[in-house]
Amino acid sequence: MADPAVDKREDDDSSDDEDMDIVNVDFELFNYDPQIDFHGVKTLLRQLFDADSQLFDLSGLSDLIIEQNTIGSTCKVDGKANDAYAFLTVLNLQEHRAKKPIAQLIDYLTDRAKTNDSLSGAVPELLSSGKHVGLVLAERLLNMPAEVIPPMWTCMIDEIEAAVEDKEPYEFTHYLVVSRTYHEVASSLDQSERKQKKAREEPALQYFHPEDEEMRKHAVAAGTYEFTKGGEAVADSKRAFQEMGIKSCGFMMLIEADKFQGAVQAIAEYVGTAT
Repeated sequence: MADPAVDKREDDDSSDDEDMDIVNVDFELFNYDPQIDFHGVKTLLRQLFDADSQLFDLSGLSDLIIEQNTIGSTCKVDGKANDAYAFLTVLNLQEHRAKKPIAQLIDYLTDRAKTNDSLSGAVPELLSSGKHVGLVLAERLLNMPAEVIPPMWTCMIDEIEAAVEDKEPYEFTHYLVVSRTYHEVASSLDQSERKQKKAREEPALQYFHPEDEEMRKHAVAAGTYEFTKGGEAVADSKRAFQEMGIKSCGFMMLIEADKFQGAVQAIAEYVGTAT
């Protein structure tokens, strides 16, 4: 499966600011390959779960994702043999709940959802109900253009529909999308009065994945949660010599199955409008 080329513009140091080189990059979508994709998927899972990634059996979770090679995809450059720049999958939590990586995730997501009133009324009960909930995991390198993402979601919907026709266990009542957000925080290393005042102000929520802002409009429940292993020291380490640090948060969206395709269509339109 191939996605149309995406033009990426980069500054040419030897020219004026107005002169730009256009680099054509072909992003291609591939089914998972157990012989190739383990390390790339594991690296992206570590990024997705951020400070809490050490709490999970990421190797076991990576294996589970790539073994399910007819659902979801990787996005790569320069052929299938390279590591993934992005990945997307959905896992049936009820079908796999006895397996260690999924049991860990169910316990973790239940616990984290209870810390946010927007999530606590729906997510924990649903995860313990025995209903078939599709856990959607998606991550990409931070400099990936958003244009490559809608084709991945569209392909996955088509694959789910085909799997349901074949009586495979992908007929979900809900989709639980796990993602990340962040907000800026003043460094704990700088205690100037101006920065202390700025730190006390309510920080604006920012999205690592801009399409999440649109997708959450279709969710029956959505909200952030603190990473259990996070802290101000982590935020300081992500300052990159800027005045404000970055504090990451987990983010969940619970979408009813009959609303999911509309949510995917909405993010495709949003990405097209926003670029």
